Amino acid sequence: MAPAVRGDRPERPGPGSPANLVRALRAAGIEDERLLAAVRNTPRAAFVPPGQEAAAYHDLPVPIAHDQVTTQPSLSALMIEGLRLGGDEHVLEVGTGLGFQTALLARLAADVVTIERWPDLARQAGHNLAGQGIGNVELRVGDGSGGVPERAPYDAVLVSAAFPRVPAPLAGQLRAGGRLVQPIGPGGREEVVSFRRTEDGLEPWRILGPACFVRLRGRYGFTP
Repeated sequence: MAPAVRGDRPERPGPGSPANLVRALRAAGIEDERLLAAVRNTPRAAFVPPGQEAAAYHDLPVPIAHDQVTTQPSLSALMIEGLRLGGDEHVLEVGTGLGFQTALLARLAADVVTIERWPDLARQAGHNLAGQGIGNVELRVGDGSGGVPERAPYDAVLVSAAFPRVPAPLAGQLRAGGRLVQPIGPGGREEVVSFRRTEDGLEPWRILGPACFVRLRGRYGFTP
């Protein structure tokens, strides 16, 4: 576990600021300084439904439409850290939600293709991202279990929904040497696993930790 304030500038704001999330992420073991800076510079309150702003800077999921929730910030950070982004990657994100995780990926990579099942969530995410001046994101609406093949290959893939295995299209769209992070399980009780693509195919690399995610729905996931 990383010390709670190691390597960081003094931060005194209270629970209603991004600094609160940075402290929570450090306490959860997140060490990537670029990722912590992205969290500090991305106001989560701009990516939650109206009336939920007070909850934005707590390390908790926030309810959104369609019986979904946003990913808990420390869990999202753990998954992003597992991709080991250096700054020049072409990234696929499956499950846009309201765009907070997308914004973090966009600050850490060259560009992001993100796909969301629900059109209204995608519209709101696009509005949220534009409001923060984030322009290196291509937002799609559709079946995320099949990825976005016309924009492949990707250097990194992040899947924000659970399935017992990595769908074949997502594995196939990952460039050799790339990384993929996905919750592996039935939905509601899984392990987040980091994979890497080798010449022989997709191989598990690390188990990042336990989690509870919604199910991955689609042609290559659970039946909608």
